[in-house]
Amino acid sequence: MKVVFYDLVKRGIDISLALILLVLFLPFWVIVPILIRLDSPGPIIYRHKRVGKNGKPFHMYKFRSMVDGADEYLYFKNPHLLKRFKRGDWKLERDPRITSLGRVLRSLTIDEFPQLINVIKGEMSLVGPRAYVTDELTEQPRRYPETKKFIRDILRIKPGITGPWQTSGRNIIPFDQRAKLDAQYARQKSIIKDIIIILKTPRAMLSKW
Repeated sequence: MKVVFYDLVKRGIDISLALILLVLFLPFWVIVPILIRLDSPGPIIYRHKRVGKNGKPFHMYKFRSMVDGADEYLYFKNPHLLKRFKRGDWKLERDPRITSLGRVLRSLTIDEFPQLINVIKGEMSLVGPRAYVTDELTEQPRRYPETKKFIRDILRIKPGITGPWQTSGRNIIPFDQRAKLDAQYARQKSIIKDIIIILKTPRAMLSKW
């Protein structure tokens, strides 16, 4: 019964806040697409396949911050970059695929704004574990075997736009620590914890700048 109540309240918060934020950030929906068009050729919205609740795949939306065809460049055209990407726990420092505008959008977390659409669609929550990539969940447990039990817990709930690792000041941490944080969050199911994370998020966003 407590889980059902938590899910209902969480969904209510998700829809209400997502609609408010969509209206509040309306200027960005006008200005950012124009800037992206002027900065580099390619689509405005980047759709990236991620793993959602119960392992169901979905397309996560972002304002495009990389050159068009960035995934093909990484996976099929530059094996050295792909090796560095995987060695860095699916992260790249000084990623050459990021555009000049993209670095600004990422530093202010503006590139994440379209995920509010994912929230309204019910694919994501405002607060939750990181939305992982299929290959990441396949390959990383081989490197970190202890994370298999964490992944089971993580996939029981929706991924979030923000979450415990993004607001902990430890967003650049190894996969095993990040998965442990996400799993701990997934087990707690606390509206109070969600509200605390939401309140911490603006500061975490600005700390990237």
